[in-house]
Amino acid sequence: MDNKYETAKKKAAILVEALPYIQSFHGKIVVVKYGGNAMINEELKQSVFQDIVLMKLVGMNPVIVHGGGPEITSMLERLGKETRFVNGLRYTDKEVMEIAEMVLVGKINKEIVAGINYHGGNAFGMCGKDGAMIVAEKYFQTIYSDTGEEEKVDIGFVGQIKTIDKTVLVDVIEQGYILVIAPIAIGEDQETYNINADFMAGEVAAALRADKFVLLTDTEGIYSENSNGDKTIFNSLHVDDIKQLIQGGVISGGMIPKVECCINALDKGVSKVHIIDGRVPHSILLEVFTDEGIGTMIVK
Repeated sequence: MDNKYETAKKKAAILVEALPYIQSFHGKIVVVKYGGNAMINEELKQSVFQDIVLMKLVGMNPVIVHGGGPEITSMLERLGKETRFVNGLRYTDKEVMEIAEMVLVGKINKEIVAGINYHGGNAFGMCGKDGAMIVAEKYFQTIYSDTGEEEKVDIGFVGQIKTIDKTVLVDVIEQGYILVIAPIAIGEDQETYNINADFMAGEVAAALRADKFVLLTDTEGIYSENSNGDKTIFNSLHVDDIKQLIQGGVISGGMIPKVECCINALDKGVSKVHIIDGRVPHSILLEVFTDEGIGTMIVK
């Protein structure tokens, strides 16, 4: 009896702790960049879908922007097509672009919609081409020669966002749907462009003036590491701190473009950005509904 009572008390305490956050974010937009291991591990997939549905049911407006690089690579391998990267970005010729669109829009997007619907949500899948919602232009990757000279390289149908028409986004949200967006956009030249999902999520968050922008990653957040390998997670960082950590080499590699898209979103009006560990089940709920949160919050 005592154990049941204590368990009930703990559950009640969790609900009470969540109450002010439910009140604070009622009716607010939270953009979630869905990627990493949380898209591969089946248990983590379902926990993300449950988190999103719960957020909607308590009055929030979650919007998901997803990636899908590993599945694109897997499909290219099955078709005997070589994958080539230039400074971390996939070289995307016409054939690769067609395959990427099929995987991202036709497969992954619809799987996420189905998963959310299965858990009681009402999801609506789309990409930037729908309603000419997101218009892109060709992106040229910057590389540096051995002598340090800068060169712009054409990496195919990889784009950067030029404009976002938020009318369609707002209309779908106001109809009560959970938006699920694939990182594909249309160009003024009518070509299809693959967009880095982190940057698309940040631009969508900015266009919607989201109250939160949450990036699911395969790391605990932003951290420093000593010579013994011990990690210290930064619970909260200011934009100026980020710049210093990059200069000092604490933030490096693949984390740099992630924090750059975070800073861009903050500069364009997003209130708070969170980099959290998508390998932890229900990490979104832990971030949104608890006092301690999880991962690293970045503010301006």
